[in-house]
Amino acid sequence: MDKTGLSESDICAKFITPAVVRAGWDEALQIRREVSFTKGRIIVRGKLVSRGQGKRADYVLYYKPNIPLALIEAKDNSHSIGDGMQQGLEYAATLNILFVFSSNGDGFVFHDRTRAGGATETTLSLDAFPSPDDLWARFRAWKGLTPEAEQTVLQDYYDDGSGKAPRYYQVNAINAAVEAIAKGQQRVLLVMATGTGKTYTAFQIIWRLWKAGRKKRILFLADRNVLVDQTMVNDFRPFGASMAKLSTNSKTIERDDGSDLTLPTAIDKKRRIDTAYEVYLGLYQAITGPDERQKLFREFSPGFFDLIVIDECHRGSAAEDSAWREILEYFSSATQIGLTATPKETEYVSNIAYFGDPVYSYSLKQGIRDGFLAPYKVVKIHIDRDVQGYRPEKGQRDRDGDEVEDRIYNVKDFDRTLVLDDRTKLVAKRVTRFLKESGDRFQKTIVFCVDQEHAARMRQALVNENADLCAENHRYVLRITGGDAEGQAQLGNFIDPESKYPVLVTTSRLLSTGVDAQTCRLIVLDREVGSMTEFKQIVGRGTRVHEDTRKFYFTLMDFRGATNHFADPQFDGEPVQIYEPHDDDPVVPPDDVPPNDEEGESLPETPGEDEIIVDGLPDADPPPGGRRRKVYVDGVAVSILGERIEYLDEHGKLVTESLRDFTKKALRKSFASLDGFLNRWNKADRKQAILDELEAEGLSLSVVAEELGADLDPFDLICHIAFDRKPLTRRERAENVKKRDVFTKYGPQARAVLDALLAKYADEGVLNLDDANVLRIPPFTGLGTTVQLLKAFGGKNGFEQAVHELQAALYQETA
Repeated sequence: MDKTGLSESDICAKFITPAVVRAGWDEALQIRREVSFTKGRIIVRGKLVSRGQGKRADYVLYYKPNIPLALIEAKDNSHSIGDGMQQGLEYAATLNILFVFSSNGDGFVFHDRTRAGGATETTLSLDAFPSPDDLWARFRAWKGLTPEAEQTVLQDYYDDGSGKAPRYYQVNAINAAVEAIAKGQQRVLLVMATGTGKTYTAFQIIWRLWKAGRKKRILFLADRNVLVDQTMVNDFRPFGASMAKLSTNSKTIERDDGSDLTLPTAIDKKRRIDTAYEVYLGLYQAITGPDERQKLFREFSPGFFDLIVIDECHRGSAAEDSAWREILEYFSSATQIGLTATPKETEYVSNIAYFGDPVYSYSLKQGIRDGFLAPYKVVKIHIDRDVQGYRPEKGQRDRDGDEVEDRIYNVKDFDRTLVLDDRTKLVAKRVTRFLKESGDRFQKTIVFCVDQEHAARMRQALVNENADLCAENHRYVLRITGGDAEGQAQLGNFIDPESKYPVLVTTSRLLSTGVDAQTCRLIVLDREVGSMTEFKQIVGRGTRVHEDTRKFYFTLMDFRGATNHFADPQFDGEPVQIYEPHDDDPVVPPDDVPPNDEEGESLPETPGEDEIIVDGLPDADPPPGGRRRKVYVDGVAVSILGERIEYLDEHGKLVTESLRDFTKKALRKSFASLDGFLNRWNKADRKQAILDELEAEGLSLSVVAEELGADLDPFDLICHIAFDRKPLTRRERAENVKKRDVFTKYGPQARAVLDALLAKYADEGVLNLDDANVLRIPPFTGLGTTVQLLKAFGGKNGFEQAVHELQAALYQETA
């Protein structure tokens, strides 16, 4: 057989797959073809939203389900045997696969990252492909797995039969954690961006360790009731009767599938704990407190739990004096897994010092590049008083009649120590204008304010700006803060994609973390965010993709310069460790040594005003006398100085660029010159095919035309935007064809059809004019039957030829 004429698919079917099967791989259970492992990055330009190309491996070979062992990159026989290796290695690095093969059907090039056979790369014949046991033995030796550890690592994932499979990065995280624990590691840290499924990942880790008998009693800790409840009814549901909540209050929760479940509790009304369960989920505030009687966790013996998983561990476990840390140290003999989107690494606390370096990290940037997380558009708005500052006039009085202290107030002061009410109204007006201009005033929106009082004023300002919709339902705008019971009661409705209200919510701290607002499309920052940890968490409120509601990106509207964090190299989600112990130093940062900043200068022993304390209840009001009263100054005019919109480019960097500029660059990539484009366009029988190719690359010309507001043919759009040619409207092109009178060779009926096609093109811009089905609709039906009209051209081929001549005449000139 001549292989050189075979397609890549034929090479796979006739040579590669049979070779792998002969080596002992089970085609049904161990071999997967064309494995797509990323979704393709979502690209946003103005109203243009598209996905890039997802990554797909030709073959992934599994020792057991979700334990990938090898990858094969295939090429057709016109390529050399190793041409697929570089691409295969790139994919393997992403998928954490040790063994990579490239093939063109003649044999295999084998890249062994373990170098178990001595050489890194070797060439194998088709009959020499390694068996599953051979590769597993190399894998086991490379990982240093004992027989007991191997049994744990090979424990099956939970499979509910629905076909749901973990994403590649979840597989990496699960396998990395299970391998580390199987080899005896007691402290494990997983860093996964908000919205990437940390809880589902935790469930699979716990399930495999539990089923393998490695861990028999498990505690899952969180700091929000909603996190515990939703975890029990959804991701942890398979634990069934073995699971209970450490709470005295039983309640019924709705599952994702719409059914209800009453949560079992492990604490009775006398606060006695039932120790018969195997999996416990708890709110740390419910089992501990400053008083000894509140420390319910001490009802368990210190060795009761084998495994503790701490969700969002950056919010408490890092600080040595935190309540979480007290629980962790009490159960110090248990294996402990920390889950976080943002490792808490500041001058004062460190969870890397406690848990050790992450066994796996998946950053926000990587999630966006892979297309699993929504990208963002940033609207930066500069208010004159914020930029220029405000100095009161001599003798200026506040709302209470007291003289305002004479100094320059800036953005750090506004709404914290001094209130310019007109500034609040301006922000509310601009947010409302954005919603109106977007065409969707019901997009879920979170407005982050300085404190609870500011959130209350912002709510009032938004109510006044949206009086029409608030009249229809008062829940259109709500404040949801730690001190607002009515608002907190509506939190579930805000994060529910099926619930219309509330729409706009104002908050200060409560919604910055742990709230899965899948449909949130607008995040407004009207307070400074000094903490990188909190900034990442705030951004995470918008990163969920929700395809059912067509939510593919979100907008950050920044009034305070908080999005300058995007320029910080820390923003890629990589942890930062400031304290660096030497060989003989303790791992935990010492308390008695003043911390240093990045320049090596000493910092104060206590956090400053610009730092966020993340341990403790959110939105807690300061103690009486703990903060000076706010000064309210009325009648101070404020205005917007400027505004700009930034987008993420293909490298994940924020750039300021118009849709037109982006389109021009994209078109010039496809068509290097005007002549090249004209040649391609004129040779294409189906003009739509060219547009389909551009659309597949993320460029929809219809959106560009809408933004330009011009009634242009795609041909003119491309010539005009990419090559600066003066465009003609569709009607002008149609009139030019008529003036040249190019249809004189046809009879009256045929000319009437061509005239009608020209009119249809001028009105609708139809490109597939040669489709004979167009003759079955008005106005053509008034000119004769389809058979009669085709006969006027001498048949279907004559009709298609005439239309091709018509199209050539339409695009005859480019001036």
